[in-house]
Amino acid sequence: MKYLDQEVIKGLEKYKYNSIDTSPLSNYVMHPLWNQLVKLFPRWVAPNVLTVTGFLLIVVNAGLLTYYDYDFSASSDSIPYTSPIPSWVWLVCSINHFLSHNLDGIDGKQARRTGTSGPLGELMDHGVDSWAAFFLPFSIYSMFGRGELSYPPIRVLFIFWTIFITFYFSHWEKYNTGILYLPWSYDATQLALAVLYLVTYLKSYHVWKIVLPIMGGQSLGQLFEYISYLGSFAGSVPFTVFNVYLAYKSNSLKRSLFEGLRPLISFVSLFLISTYWALFSPTNVLNRDPRFFFALVGTIFSQIACRLIINQMSSTRCQAFNWFLYPLTAVTVLCLNVKTFADHELEILRALTVFFILAHIHYGVSITRQLCAHFNINCFTIKHQYEKVPNNKKKETD
Repeated sequence: MKYLDQEVIKGLEKYKYNSIDTSPLSNYVMHPLWNQLVKLFPRWVAPNVLTVTGFLLIVVNAGLLTYYDYDFSASSDSIPYTSPIPSWVWLVCSINHFLSHNLDGIDGKQARRTGTSGPLGELMDHGVDSWAAFFLPFSIYSMFGRGELSYPPIRVLFIFWTIFITFYFSHWEKYNTGILYLPWSYDATQLALAVLYLVTYLKSYHVWKIVLPIMGGQSLGQLFEYISYLGSFAGSVPFTVFNVYLAYKSNSLKRSLFEGLRPLISFVSLFLISTYWALFSPTNVLNRDPRFFFALVGTIFSQIACRLIINQMSSTRCQAFNWFLYPLTAVTVLCLNVKTFADHELEILRALTVFFILAHIHYGVSITRQLCAHFNINCFTIKHQYEKVPNNKKKETD
């Protein structure tokens, strides 16, 4: 199925990557490291292989923790029927997360090194990042659990939103200014998460139950919640809004102010609808199956973010209301108002989540195939080009 119309395709043909990264950690530590690590990969390795491999490592972490801790209870001594997650799982998660972050940093360098930079690579990179924004807190919550000295799923849902806001606002900023300002918090957060996994492996989940007197009886694990809010609402969002404001004052916005706010409609709608369902669910569906509820919200967020990324890359108008929100709204209204639907609320949640995941995968695969066909490239291999030379021999180029 061809999701991208000709206006978008033509916009992508003209696209040039434009970003600004002023993070000291990124410029003085990570990029020099990645410049050396990328040399370990042969030139025939396609950058998209690195991108997808990094993403799949995050998915493996989520899969392992879902298997050993489906309801986020394994790291809670107050819940007797659960067993702790095997310590080796935390070590695997730490290694996978560290490798994933480095592959995410190397893929672009591999693209420039092999002469294969293009809109498909950036779209795939940021597209899988938008879904990874869900998988990261989805896994981290298993460290702290939902029992004593931790927090219930509803508060974790809001932690998800701090990550979603940081990611989405960066691309909303680029949609309006044409420049992607990379947040300082990104590399620091990724490295910190790898360390958190490693600490859990070395000290077990009990380390996150240590009470901090200076926090009024809050645990070390509960500190993660405050750091999430601080990183988003103090270290990222204000700078994004300020940059858009400066562009507006200098008349350098790519669109009118009203059009610039258009991408926020779907984003805010998802927050309001999903939060309303979570708070007023007749069967408390979020607490009954938090993993499916988180997956539902995270997948719809990724779908909305991917659409925005495509629009900002192609300089086309962003849709006001993503179609994923229509079935979500209908199901929310029916479950909260019709007893028959309320009685089967959990089954409906699970079915709807599976539907959204499959639809989102179909969307990603379809636009990848469409762009590969249009640009005459392969997604996971580097297509070698041959040109005639005067001695009638063929010369291979990257």
